[in-house]
Amino acid sequence: MDTTRRKAEGGRAQAPSPSVYYAKFQQIGSETLTKLIENLKTHHQSCPIDCIIYDANLPWLIGVVKNVKLIVAAFFTQSCAVGNIYHQLQQGLIRLPLVGQEVVVPGLPPLEPADMPSFVYRLESDILDILLNQFAQIDKVDWVFFNTFYKLEEEVINCMSKLLSVTTIGPTIPLKYLQDQQKVLNDDQLDFDVHLYEPKTSACINWLNQRQNESVAYVSFGSLAQLDAEQMEELAWGLKKSDKYFLWIVRESEEAKLPKGFVEETSDKGLIVRWCSQLEILAHKAIGCFVTHCGWNSILEAISLGVPMVAMPHWSDQSTNAKFVADVWKIGVRVKGDGRGIIVREMVGSCIKEVMDGEGGEGIKRNARNLMEMAREAVKEGGSSDTSTNEFVAKLIQYCF
Repeated sequence: MDTTRRKAEGGRAQAPSPSVYYAKFQQIGSETLTKLIENLKTHHQSCPIDCIIYDANLPWLIGVVKNVKLIVAAFFTQSCAVGNIYHQLQQGLIRLPLVGQEVVVPGLPPLEPADMPSFVYRLESDILDILLNQFAQIDKVDWVFFNTFYKLEEEVINCMSKLLSVTTIGPTIPLKYLQDQQKVLNDDQLDFDVHLYEPKTSACINWLNQRQNESVAYVSFGSLAQLDAEQMEELAWGLKKSDKYFLWIVRESEEAKLPKGFVEETSDKGLIVRWCSQLEILAHKAIGCFVTHCGWNSILEAISLGVPMVAMPHWSDQSTNAKFVADVWKIGVRVKGDGRGIIVREMVGSCIKEVMDGEGGEGIKRNARNLMEMAREAVKEGGSSDTSTNEFVAKLIQYCF
């Protein structure tokens, strides 16, 4: 997985622009997928293909799949809120550049420009065009799936459903994490985790087992986010200022940015590892909050396990996700940068303490627990996502037979 990732990143780096890279990817991908489908249909008739579910960032698959007369479903790995923003932009219903202090998007609360996806408010046109193309041929697909659940984004889902056949099937995480947390820690029969780097989960769990309930801040910014040296330093000393135990995921490529002497000074409070199984960590009773970049997968995992958040968004859809975490769902707080955009150590420390034991922390924890129960209800038998999945399977069987 790590080798494949490096090759893909190398290909993007060599291309003169994202649009050139994706155009070439579309050309080669279309040819390869067509050959693969033809080969499977010709030589593996005992296992025919009836439907292809594709990542919505690859809309060119629609033409390939329809050309060979298969059923096609789009799968959006972002929130419905973000999907609605891109759809409105693609339809020309939001004008760019953004002007004023408030952006009105149907189904969403009023947004400041900085609450929009970064590619929108910074006008990164190459990448934005690719994202808007997710909806370019969406009327030709048979299903539109979103990795969310109905009660989480009810208002925007109802709004989008007037224009698209939106179907919610999330949260798409292993069901064992949506059950009793003690069962999560003891059940190793089903392991669906896929890791980009070698995880050090056992060491993390052993360390967490020695901590009290809800006493640890878990800090992770995913597999892509890169903090500059100054921001890394402020975050590090902010963790120390919080005076809380912390488990910090620092990828190997980021380790050199750690402040000199920090690891030694905080050895009694902190554990720093390069990678771990995030779901297993979030499921642990010792975790009291999640300091996160607000990638959508991380948000859904925290919601599913009832963990309150300290939101530190960086780019892409993360600002919009952070807006919902702090102001709509009220399951965390959003840190704010100084005039240069740097989040200083005092802000980091105070936000962690606010969530874990501040005056507003109890309400945040209560809201997080409520959303966790809603997520679990969605995937239970008869829940909204369970029903949507069963309806898809039933219709697919009807179409194919």
